[in-house]
Amino acid sequence: MTDYRARSMWLDGFPGELEPRPSLTGPADADVVIVGAGFTGLWTAYYLKKADPHLRVVVLEREIAGFGASGRNGGWCHTTFPGSRELAEKTHGRQAVIDQQRALHQTVYEIQRVVQEEDIDARFHLGGQLDLALTPVQLLRLRKAVEYERSWGFGEEDYRALGAADMRERIKVAGCLGAGYTPHGAAVDPARLARGLADVVEKLGVSIHERTPVTGLEPHVASTPYGDVRADVVVRATEAFTPELPGFERTLVPIYSLMIGTEPLSDSFWDQIGWTGREVFGDFRFLIFYAMRTDDGRIAIGGRGAPYHFGSRLSERFERDHAVRDHLRTLLGELFPAVGDVEVTHHWGGAIAAPRDWYTSVGLDQATGMAWAGAYVGDGVSTTNLAGRTLRDLIMRQQTELTGLPWVNHRSRQWEPEPLRWIGVNAALAAMGSADDVELKTGRPSKRATYVKRMIGG
Repeated sequence: MTDYRARSMWLDGFPGELEPRPSLTGPADADVVIVGAGFTGLWTAYYLKKADPHLRVVVLEREIAGFGASGRNGGWCHTTFPGSRELAEKTHGRQAVIDQQRALHQTVYEIQRVVQEEDIDARFHLGGQLDLALTPVQLLRLRKAVEYERSWGFGEEDYRALGAADMRERIKVAGCLGAGYTPHGAAVDPARLARGLADVVEKLGVSIHERTPVTGLEPHVASTPYGDVRADVVVRATEAFTPELPGFERTLVPIYSLMIGTEPLSDSFWDQIGWTGREVFGDFRFLIFYAMRTDDGRIAIGGRGAPYHFGSRLSERFERDHAVRDHLRTLLGELFPAVGDVEVTHHWGGAIAAPRDWYTSVGLDQATGMAWAGAYVGDGVSTTNLAGRTLRDLIMRQQTELTGLPWVNHRSRQWEPEPLRWIGVNAALAAMGSADDVELKTGRPSKRATYVKRMIGG
């Protein structure tokens, strides 16, 4: 039996049972079958049943609800949307791009509404997001970020710069020169959200079959070892596990993002550094990190740096990397010297999913009944909710403000075959890390990240 609690600090701290729900027992029929019981699949099921309680909705999950990224991520419910606004503007126009970002802003508050209305103990805290400037080069990048948001019509109420003194009032991070701040962000316990949402949709009448791997997808059919589920609409909500499905091997690449979590820190530590607003934060480096303060007084911090594995392979062995762990522990001490020799109690990871053009998408082919959402590139905690509401409207054939957004029915091109994929992805990861090193050594902006963006199509 899989030790689900060992897969993340969030799953380890979940107060309820993690025993799998019953597997599918034989062939079945449904109006909508959803493959994957992560945030995308669960939000889609939730909004479909809320819109039409009579719909027969079936969710198939290889492990348990919240097993993948939904139960392992950084706990950020924020509004970063992967992909180029400029490219979307060329095809859909400027206002559509603005509308899409506004919809994502609103999504944070929609999740807050559902969590409160459905009494989900997700430890949801609306504190906003901070993008720190820890070097002069990053401070320049902060100023450009504010200018960029203004150029798209987003004002102080959406994103603004904070000076070093303002930052010290919020969080005392060593060497912080300033930060960008948006109120549209929250900290959340992702496993509690996923597991709580699964309970809610089950009570709404959704059938969730766990320990039920899907071995193939085709129009109106999801195949499993226990029988086929036939439905008018088949929703692929498999994110980083997508390449394991026949026919989808080059659709996305899984990139590992790893985390550590500390023991609960003392009251004297929190009195010293503040962080009473529980903002989530990172900085303007290229090989990103992300940090949050948990409800029980821990610090959870994660980042990229683990390699991409040949053939888009996934393995529990890849979820822990001592070099990345040590890097994150060192980084934690650099940000907060007062942590001293605090114990790291958890080290875990999971894979995010990246499309070839780095552009998240959601869609439905009405002719085949094949629907999908994903390729969140690590920004899915809020975007999955927007995807669920959009899929609801598409499946119910309703033309709404959501169904006209630029990401709807966007098609990313396939990734290159191996070994080109392995060479390219790992070269991009190395280039991003070296760009950060160059900036630290020279104090000047690096052009390497620009080259990487061109290489991946962003």
